Amino acid sequence: MDASTKLIIATQFYPPDASTTAVYLGKIAEGLAAENKVTVISATPNSSSCGANAAKNPAAIEVRSWNPKKSALIKRGIAVCVLAVRMFFSIVKRTRSKDIVFCVTTPFTLPYAVVLAAKLRRATTMLLIYDLYPEALEAAGFVKSTSIAARLLRFANTHLFRHLDAIVVIGRDVPPLLARYPGVAPGKIHLIPNWVLLPIGYREIDPCNRFRMRLSSKFIVGLSGNLGFTHSPATVFEAAKLLRSEQDIHFILSGWGVGWKELNDLVARERLDNVTMLNPVPHEELIEFLSAADVWVIPYRRNVAGVSIPSRLYNLLAVGRPVIVAAESHSEAAIELSEEAIGWVVPPEDPQQLAQTIREAATDRRATNQKGLRAAVVAQKYSEEAALVRYREVVSALKKGAIASARSPSV
Repeated sequence: MDASTKLIIATQFYPPDASTTAVYLGKIAEGLAAENKVTVISATPNSSSCGANAAKNPAAIEVRSWNPKKSALIKRGIAVCVLAVRMFFSIVKRTRSKDIVFCVTTPFTLPYAVVLAAKLRRATTMLLIYDLYPEALEAAGFVKSTSIAARLLRFANTHLFRHLDAIVVIGRDVPPLLARYPGVAPGKIHLIPNWVLLPIGYREIDPCNRFRMRLSSKFIVGLSGNLGFTHSPATVFEAAKLLRSEQDIHFILSGWGVGWKELNDLVARERLDNVTMLNPVPHEELIEFLSAADVWVIPYRRNVAGVSIPSRLYNLLAVGRPVIVAAESHSEAAIELSEEAIGWVVPPEDPQQLAQTIREAATDRRATNQKGLRAAVVAQKYSEEAALVRYREVVSALKKGAIASARSPSV
């Protein structure tokens, strides 16, 4: 391979940011650096703390960014547009025709600017889809499918997807959505699921676990992590209301994101004895926290199959806990739970069905425990190394194609 070919990764989030996206992108960059010269252009403060050292691989270059609160939607809209413009000029400045530019869909404005800049430099392009727009905005209720904004985004996507050389998706529910766009060849699409970020191994239910010590032998239902616009926290709260008379069932809820404001407001308005709200749990306590519950819930809104990341699922499986996912049956999380018999799938935004499923799981604890034992086994197939091997394979194929194109007389 030609050593002069660079891999340029454009991302808003990158270590030392502790978000899930940053952690994954950091690992991907390091994994690809084993066989490629990698430069990361990041909008995370201090990501270039070691400087843009040409001898460092991957090297990190930081662009300035503005990060308003998630609730400040107008300011955030302006901020992601400004970031896209800055990324555009940074890519144009650093990219050459034999390079590969790898972008992630966070924020949603980034791919359009990055891919345009790469194509102006006649570079090869690769996109990692974490969230798909406008589909995610439609599912969250921000826009209608017939709105001008949705139509403009679909028009932009048609041109974006057509000009990409490779598209990486993390779920089997994404390709059907991409197939709706003309010109998206199936051969461009590569399925590379995310991986477990915790040590894999079944954890016994421990009555001395600090998160369940005062809950005696109750059946614990957990909700954890980031709740974004594609999640429905109200579904879990309403299910808890329906189960408030069940003395043996208790909910522990901890996380962050816009959905937690909604959940906190619900709890403040109507306090339930069977619900315990906790502050976000630090990473060093995450294994103990995830091991505290008998079952975990992931509550999606309607119509989010293919548009939302199921990454938290893998960590829940890693500690050996079954999951109840409220989602369409063709979503990635639902497919995995059904195929492996490691959880339950209920319709989205259906508190009654969720409550009934929780009741059934609590009634037959032995069967629930067996699902947890299987979950820890299933988690082993979602390894970091397996995912990074696939990323290296895709980049290697693109690299060969980029070199061949650069040597072609027609270029």
